[in-house]
Amino acid sequence: MIWLGLVTFAGLIFAAPFLREALKPKMTDTARMNAPGDFVRLSRGITHFRWLGATRGPVAVCVHGLTTPSFVWQGIAAGLGRLGYRVLVYDLYGRGYSDRPKGPQDSAFFITQLEELLEDQGVEDDITLLGYSMGGAIATAFAALHAERLRTLVLIAPAGLGHDLGPLADRVARRGMFAQWLMLAGFPRSFRRGCEAERHLPSSVPGIVDLQQAELRYRGFVPAVARSIAGMVSEDLADMHADIAETQLPVLAIWGREDTIIPLHSMARLAEVNRKARQYIIDGAGHGLTYTHSEDVLRAMRNLMRD
Repeated sequence: MIWLGLVTFAGLIFAAPFLREALKPKMTDTARMNAPGDFVRLSRGITHFRWLGATRGPVAVCVHGLTTPSFVWQGIAAGLGRLGYRVLVYDLYGRGYSDRPKGPQDSAFFITQLEELLEDQGVEDDITLLGYSMGGAIATAFAALHAERLRTLVLIAPAGLGHDLGPLADRVARRGMFAQWLMLAGFPRSFRRGCEAERHLPSSVPGIVDLQQAELRYRGFVPAVARSIAGMVSEDLADMHADIAETQLPVLAIWGREDTIIPLHSMARLAEVNRKARQYIIDGAGHGLTYTHSEDVLRAMRNLMRD
């Protein structure tokens, strides 16, 4: 009987994270009711997007990272608008107000979402493509396929050349049922702790810590992060960067000196495979540089584009 009780107890412990995830509300039309921007149904589901900045001018498309949806671009988009850009931001599948489709979340998955969104919005070429963190990896993969459509590729603390997301992410990247359980059981607390560590920092996105943590309320967010860790984030994009270098596409890369998630040795790897990439380090900036150091990022872009 004691063994039966222990087995039952262990089963409840294992099932609890899956049950907690299943009981979360879905991202539905009701949840989207007060969302800013617009929506389009693409091949894998609904995608939330917004046009910001100038009403006319060249197009800048911004791709966010692993856990923080398109609101992360608020400060950068405002600055790009002042420079005359029309700015398209959107929520990757699994985040923000977009749908949470099942299946792998690798480069092909995210490239297709971006291709379809651009087609729907009539954006063809002469694009300035910005990617932040995992979005930098997505932007790199897109540029390797469609360099002719881009004016400039701007990478901000980009994944794809090395990262350190910690031991939990390392285990999740190996996939499997235990990895799923570990992610559902351990990620929410780890994520909240990481967000809270930034609450004292300045931000161009008001209330960003609370906005980030609100992602945990909806079903599918944590599994989407897990699938991206095992997919897009785990892809080594050095060969793609080398292919981009062959196209002569201008590449700007901006890094935070205090970034512990995408460390500066990634900068050295980029320099090895694309010697023409123009790179800049922002002193005092960590991985949240898009919102903690927005003006510095914009200044770096302007300086690099003039070089």
